[in-house]
Amino acid sequence: MPSSTPLPPQGAITDVRGIEVGHCTDTRRPTGCTAVLARAGAVAGVDVRGAAPGTRETDLLAPTNLVDRVHAVMLSGGSAWGLDAAGGAMRWLERRGIGLAVGPGRVPIVPAAVLFDLYLGDASIRPDAQAGEAACEAAGTQPPLEGNVGAGSGALVGKIFGLEQAMKGGIGTASLRVGDVTVGALIACNALGDVVDPATGRIVAGAREPGSLALLDSRRALLAGVPPRRLVAGANTTIGVIATDAVLTKSQAARLATAGHDGLARAINPAHTMLDGDTLFALATGASGQPGEMMLLATMAAEAVAIATVRAVRAARAIDVAGLHLPAACDL
Repeated sequence: MPSSTPLPPQGAITDVRGIEVGHCTDTRRPTGCTAVLARAGAVAGVDVRGAAPGTRETDLLAPTNLVDRVHAVMLSGGSAWGLDAAGGAMRWLERRGIGLAVGPGRVPIVPAAVLFDLYLGDASIRPDAQAGEAACEAAGTQPPLEGNVGAGSGALVGKIFGLEQAMKGGIGTASLRVGDVTVGALIACNALGDVVDPATGRIVAGAREPGSLALLDSRRALLAGVPPRRLVAGANTTIGVIATDAVLTKSQAARLATAGHDGLARAINPAHTMLDGDTLFALATGASGQPGEMMLLATMAAEAVAIATVRAVRAARAIDVAGLHLPAACDL
């Protein structure tokens, strides 16, 4: 079965000059990782909004801290175990002479974020350093695959009222260009809440009525007093990367990551919950040579994130794991 549903193109994060993307998808169970490479280095920022994050090297990206350029970002399944994939990316980059010069050697800077997909199949199978290397090896400038691939392989959405009422999530991408500047986003959506198309206000995928394909509308159900199901803390999370070819400072990159969360809030309801670890990185390659106009870039970032989030679930395909059938948006 194909890993995704073909969608009309809406651009990709690889439209940003200096950015490459590669997936590693584990065929033994639904899990995987996705590498976003910036071989020449990119000024980076991050904003963690969810209350249950799994991350690596985020403190490094604070505007007051020393290092301002990264060489890759790793997005991974496998919960905290998946952070090992970033070590594989470091090895892959080091062999190519890419990294921060430190005396006689180079240290590639690879921040990472993970999502929880251990519900699906054998939890002892998760992305490791070898998977991270494979994702880097697969990276290129072509539009990346979307849906049930890479970090989106085991992603689910609409889990507020239990896994048996959830649907398949995935990974999606989009980009916007205004003048000489491009902003793109790559989002792995494993949200607790529903995914909503901001253009129509309609739910695309999320919690379903018990035993049905009919969508429940989690927001309305919660407000009507339907109790949420107790889930493992941090068993959700939407993670992603925003990239631009504008020239930004480290503080501006951090602000771009913050603006991107507006896109998550438009496309996921509820978002940034106590059980999500929502994290967005921002990369600025500077390849356009154009200084960033932050009002415009922030608007573009939020829009690209929202579009990519919706595409993540629209591109997904249904899966059956351990007797659990999880439909996708294309089945509705």
